[in-house]
Amino acid sequence: MRQLLIGYDIGSSSVKATLLDADSGKVVAAKGLPEVEMSIDSPQKDWAEQDPELWWNYIKETSKEIIAKGQVKSGEIKGIGISYQMHGLVMVDKDLSVIRPAIIWCDSRAVAIGNQAFAGLGSEYCLSHLLNSPGNFTASKLKWVKENEPENFEKAHKIMLPGDYIAMKLTGEILTSESGLSEGVFWDFLENNIADKLLNHYGIDANLLPKAVSSFGEQGRVLPQVAQDLGLDAGIPVTYRAGDQPNNAFSLNVLEEGELATTAGTSGTVFGVSTKPVYDPLSRVNTFVHVNHRKDNPRYGVLLCINGTGILNSWLKRSFGDQSLDYEAMNTMAAEVPIGAEGLSFLPFGNGVERIMENKHVGAHLSQLNLLKHDKRHVFRAGQEGIVSALTYGFNIMKNMGLNLKTVKAGKANMFLSPIFREAFVNMNNVSLELYDTDGAQGAARGAGIGAGIYAGPEEAFQGLVKIQDFEPDTQKIEAYGAVYQQWENCLNQVK
Repeated sequence: MRQLLIGYDIGSSSVKATLLDADSGKVVAAKGLPEVEMSIDSPQKDWAEQDPELWWNYIKETSKEIIAKGQVKSGEIKGIGISYQMHGLVMVDKDLSVIRPAIIWCDSRAVAIGNQAFAGLGSEYCLSHLLNSPGNFTASKLKWVKENEPENFEKAHKIMLPGDYIAMKLTGEILTSESGLSEGVFWDFLENNIADKLLNHYGIDANLLPKAVSSFGEQGRVLPQVAQDLGLDAGIPVTYRAGDQPNNAFSLNVLEEGELATTAGTSGTVFGVSTKPVYDPLSRVNTFVHVNHRKDNPRYGVLLCINGTGILNSWLKRSFGDQSLDYEAMNTMAAEVPIGAEGLSFLPFGNGVERIMENKHVGAHLSQLNLLKHDKRHVFRAGQEGIVSALTYGFNIMKNMGLNLKTVKAGKANMFLSPIFREAFVNMNNVSLELYDTDGAQGAARGAGIGAGIYAGPEEAFQGLVKIQDFEPDTQKIEAYGAVYQQWENCLNQVK
């Protein structure tokens, strides 16, 4: 009998399910839905919400498809892993019904609340105990609900992160993890416990938070009725959960100090691992508990996030093309113009406030546009170079924190499918880039294998991980891309 694992990845653009053969480490079946990007509701400026039931419906649909495609037999599935969009707020009542739409990661409504808490609690406490400003994270979003929707706050039985909600739907158990609590800024790193001082400051009862369990290990079992809805056996254990960025790092086997992972989907990220609780004094990049963290063997994940990444490329596709224009054609057109797009610079900060901009709404800007010279080819190239420049800006912050940025791992997906993006990335940052055939859902499945005891540890779990390509900086292009970045930073300094 085969040993199979399921990994779910609940993103803000799509929900993906992957069926993995635990013995070979190979994907048996995978499915992502919807076919187009999932909608994000914005009832007011800078708000971003989604209905958690939408995620659950796609979980059901993708599950049935991979079970059928993989011709799964009863008893073959040994564990389920869950990856999810970070920093979201899901609230349920005593009947476990959702009270209001989820306030997701790119929602900016709680920025002022987090800033006030940083000032009120003091930078010394926030940075030494929380490793972050309370900022626009889940705790501050919950405080916003308390202040602005008291009737919903009073109904709340528990609050969860998006992945906690999916685990609850599968098992009936309301749990989270230390990693999850830290990403919501509910965790006190010095006390190694719930951040009571922050909760008291916000007037939030700690009983609203779920109990924390390890990222790896049994976290409940699939309920009989749910099993019928998804085409699964009842009793399959959920054995792994993690936010999408720690999980992306895990999916690339980035678990030790000095290792780095990156993504370039709707948002762009770099995730570095440290054994020390480092922090940026301005909280432009953020430190959380990594999935393999233990009190006696700590691992911290330092996260750089650029909200305006793939969403800029998507906007350019919609705005400058017709239905026949695809990303490959955009890349071909962008390659027709030289490095630097003949002086055109693009600031990609058009998807809410940006953490690296100290939670300010800088906005997207196209700078030095020459109507006699530039056309959409230049705009396409400037867009990709602008995204890489924003990541480089964050890279420099991470370097100043002491992180070693030499080799970066990524899945071959999203913006990393673009030759121009890859070239700009390795040369502007002077790093080696390794691309792997993996994604968040695969990572979640491998995590489930460790949590279920099928794998003794990461070494066994990643035997099936395939490296596709290596990219090295080109000494003849490093200087050219350095000039691109310098011009980009000059544009940024004029607007921020």
